Amino acid sequence: MAVQQTKKSPSRRNMRRAHDALSNPSVAIEPTTGELHLRHHISPNGFYRGRKVVNTRNDD
Repeated sequence: MAVQQTKKSPSRRNMRRAHDALSNPSVAIEPTTGELHLRHHISPNGFYRGRKVVNTRNDD
């Protein structure tokens, strides 16, 4: 069974957790439509990197 050698103080514990905070997801702007979407994902209109890759319901 693992037993700690010395107790970790709250200050040291919080230093360890300093990088655990969540950040906002990185978003990209589609150059053709100007919409925001997650990076490496298609936009809601079906565009990816300026090209139409998926037909959506609004397409004729």
